[in-house]
Amino acid sequence: MVSTLPHERSGTHDVTNQAPPLAPYDASEDTALLEGLRREGAGWAEEDVRRLGLLAGGPQAQEWAELANRHEPELRTHDRYGHRVDEVDFHPGWHELMRVAVAEGQAGAPWADARPGAHVARTAGGLVWGHTDAGHGCPTSMTYAAVPALRREPELAKVYEPLLTSRHYDPGLRVPTGKRGLLAGMGMTEKQGGSDVRTNTTAATPTAEPGVYTLRGHKWFTSAPMCDVFLVLAQAPGGLSCFLVPRVLPDGSRNPFRIQRLKDKLGNRSNASAEPEFDGTVAWLVGEEGQGVKTILEMVNCTRLDCVTMSAALMRKTLVEAGHHVRHRAAFGARLIDQPLMRNVLADLALESEAATALTLRLAGAADRAVRGDAREQAFRRIATAVGKYWVTKRGPAFTAEALECLGGNGYVEDSGMPRHYREAPLLSIWEGSGNVNALDVLRALTREPATADVLFDELESARGADARLDAAVDSLRVRLSEGTEGGARRLVERMALALQASLLVRYAPPAIADAFCATRLGGDWGHAFGTLPDGPGGADVDAILGRALTEQ
Repeated sequence: MVSTLPHERSGTHDVTNQAPPLAPYDASEDTALLEGLRREGAGWAEEDVRRLGLLAGGPQAQEWAELANRHEPELRTHDRYGHRVDEVDFHPGWHELMRVAVAEGQAGAPWADARPGAHVARTAGGLVWGHTDAGHGCPTSMTYAAVPALRREPELAKVYEPLLTSRHYDPGLRVPTGKRGLLAGMGMTEKQGGSDVRTNTTAATPTAEPGVYTLRGHKWFTSAPMCDVFLVLAQAPGGLSCFLVPRVLPDGSRNPFRIQRLKDKLGNRSNASAEPEFDGTVAWLVGEEGQGVKTILEMVNCTRLDCVTMSAALMRKTLVEAGHHVRHRAAFGARLIDQPLMRNVLADLALESEAATALTLRLAGAADRAVRGDAREQAFRRIATAVGKYWVTKRGPAFTAEALECLGGNGYVEDSGMPRHYREAPLLSIWEGSGNVNALDVLRALTREPATADVLFDELESARGADARLDAAVDSLRVRLSEGTEGGARRLVERMALALQASLLVRYAPPAIADAFCATRLGGDWGHAFGTLPDGPGGADVDAILGRALTEQ
């Protein structure tokens, strides 16, 4: 007989030395974020950002995110009677995330907000709401980015812009003008070309009605297929052109948008990414024939900023998770947070996170001022967004891997949430142009738009004299810029990004932050992995760095 005496069972199921759940926590409790929000002209939005941060870190929103990723979108090509419907069903958690995101201005709303700093406020909101789920940031980002592109066709913008800038989330395929709010997607890449959109083969045939075409072709990667309208690139008689494609036509009939399959992706699994086929699909020309790339460029600038934003949000989210864990976990006789090597790792991650956040908000400030007519900020935005897109998104995977490791085996288990963040991180470097595409875009800007280099160095020189290592890095960058080659583009853009981040930290962050960043990222007093900050007398002030980055949650 097996004994069941209480004293023989006691202790076997006691849970000790495990961190409690992080939620609820305040995702906006980030000094670098709040300082940047005020610095870039959107201090008026702080109360809203704070409120959104509490919601993002709450158990309900965190559960929505987990459920939306666990229960992935499902494609329905036909209804029960055999009629083609091409619909994608999402978990209710996805719809709740979308409802909040649109209501809080994460989609097109800033374009209808005349207040200076409106685009900065949106980015700050993204940095905190990004603590939930990255997938639903795709349709909100594309909706935001579609507005300036659509303005190239004023008659279309007059009809659709008020709906794209609405704060109402109104899901379901219906006549767009009968809805309270719209979402926009985009269809550019095709299987034979990817980022090389000039090789697109989707054909646009003019109809008898001016500005109206029919499309025939197959797109390789079109995310969020349940959006209401799409900006699509296709070959018209005059060359590659941009078109607006509605899912439902004004007469209520379905526009041919045949979803062949959903992609089985590494991450971003809450978001559906599809391969749609166009066959007689009605489309309206946006801009002039042959000007498709130029028309879509403003959209790309916007979505690239969102890639930087989401990478910075993932860094901050995983840093908060790691910091929470090490406060409550003990090993070898002490809490992990009190052990010098773990503190070094966390401080190094905190430096990277603050630098990413500061650069993200500076880019958002440039975008805000550029759309309000500031030509110098437009030139800065042109080059600095591509630089930031290259570097911050590149740092994301290594950062999230290190943060995951702070949790040890617990972090490798799916229900910790860390594997989802780790799978998400590489996407931001791929979406809107891989690392090579962005690095080459920087070279292209320097060659074709010399003013971009001038404004970049004006930005860097504003910190002249504050740190000798930064001064040396800027001087070296001037020389390297004149010697820039395609094969060395990544190295050049990396140095530009580090100098930009250092200049921001030298000007605006506490001395401990700026000194440690310049010593390691510019001065070379660093290893090849996180957790290799200089130690001992004269080394990094780890206590000051962690005191700023991590608060008790």
